[in-house]
Amino acid sequence: MAIISDPLGLDHVDIRTDSLGDDGLLRAGLKLNHLRMIVAIEDSGQISAAAEALNISQPAASRMLAEMESILRTPLYERVARGVVLTTFGEALARRARKIMLELREVSREIGELKSGKGGSVFIGAVTAPAMSLVVPAIKEVRTAFPGIEVNIQVETSNVLARELLAARHDFIISRIPDDLNPRLFEVQEIGVERACLIVRSGHPLLKNPTTSLSDLPLYDWVFQPPGTLLRRTIEDLFLAHGVPLPENIVNTSSLLLTCAIICQTNAIAPIAIDVAQFLATQQSKAADVRVLPIDFEINVRPYSLITARERALPPSARLLYDLVLAESNRGAPA
Repeated sequence: MAIISDPLGLDHVDIRTDSLGDDGLLRAGLKLNHLRMIVAIEDSGQISAAAEALNISQPAASRMLAEMESILRTPLYERVARGVVLTTFGEALARRARKIMLELREVSREIGELKSGKGGSVFIGAVTAPAMSLVVPAIKEVRTAFPGIEVNIQVETSNVLARELLAARHDFIISRIPDDLNPRLFEVQEIGVERACLIVRSGHPLLKNPTTSLSDLPLYDWVFQPPGTLLRRTIEDLFLAHGVPLPENIVNTSSLLLTCAIICQTNAIAPIAIDVAQFLATQQSKAADVRVLPIDFEINVRPYSLITARERALPPSARLLYDLVLAESNRGAPA
């Protein structure tokens, strides 16, 4: 018996050097679907969810896990109350498997770009405020200088974006790391603080006052992002810190369009980023009925950052847009 170093980083596992060489895991039967399965297990924490992600049955997923444990001769997961968790060995395999999957994705992208003659594709995600203030100007600049680059952008909450990044569906994101994810999985560069405000319709009763206090707000209907999202928690913490009852009549939606529609037709109140509110107020449409409610308190949300997956190199087109977003944030930073 000896300790050897293998491509999956399991060098702390005792294995037989006469049975596993440089390609021993492949010869032993480790397949690409095995790697996809262990990554899906790490992402979801449930065999059923991982099976659904791979479009296979749960028994088939369980067999794949058993095959992997047989090939590696070590337990890869443990059952817990709400699903499964990876062992130290499973985490090591998942970490290396994720890198392999990412490299394959980049190969597919690079070959596709070579075939099409395009300048490359970039996949990014952002929360709403920096999407408006940073990404849009950066996209305008990159499209002017490099018209062949295709930009794909998803605007969502940090909870969604961070998981999309780990699943290799984004090159980088502009958001925050959710509390339930391991921060060691990411490279983070803080670039700005999101300032928020409250919006109401033109003619709202509260606009008759010079300013509005927190105590004036609970009796009105509210439109919030879904429970647990950062902006919603920030508003709720403001109410609780000042001893003001939380609003009771609430509509939950992550859709900015639906939020504006409700605001314009009711006396509801909604918190959104100041950049977004200012943009809406300048549009020649029904959205122009949105007004920023003057308030005697500030709504500052936790800083957002440029985030990449640790140890994942950005392709050239993504690096270009990343640097432009960073430069745009530096231009807007206070001196």
